[in-house]
Amino acid sequence: MLAFAPGLASAQATDPSDNKAVMFAKDDPEMAVATAKALASLDQFLALAEAPPSGTDRFKLKIEVRDGEISEHFWVIPFRRTETGFVGILANQPEAVSNVFLGQNIEFTRDDISDWGYRLNGRQVGSFTVCVMFKRMSKEKADYVRDNSGYDC
Repeated sequence: MLAFAPGLASAQATDPSDNKAVMFAKDDPEMAVATAKALASLDQFLALAEAPPSGTDRFKLKIEVRDGEISEHFWVIPFRRTETGFVGILANQPEAVSNVFLGQNIEFTRDDISDWGYRLNGRQVGSFTVCVMFKRMSKEKADYVRDNSGYDC
């Protein structure tokens, strides 16, 4: 069983079939850089998701869900824009928070987004936080996810 403290956040793995969270300090510098990179290119991603070119699929957003002082990041697949933000389906099983559930239709705003990703001809594009997560996984697990999900990081 994992212990969660107010100073920690967790992020879900990239593959919804592997729902194990990876723990990070809220101020983890590598994760902050990855999130900043994702947010800097979010507008381009959203424009692409609205008019997907041939060879692209599985557009997804990663969002932060807070439950009191605990937070956890989840992939939302699929998602769509609404008048007030976005709505989509939570694609990972919560481990730290108890106010959401796998498969839940969830509404969120741009302020909740921490990453984005999609596939282009079977290879992953974006998913910047995932590359940081690979460094915290065992080599075997990281190699397996990379090889079977099309990550180049």
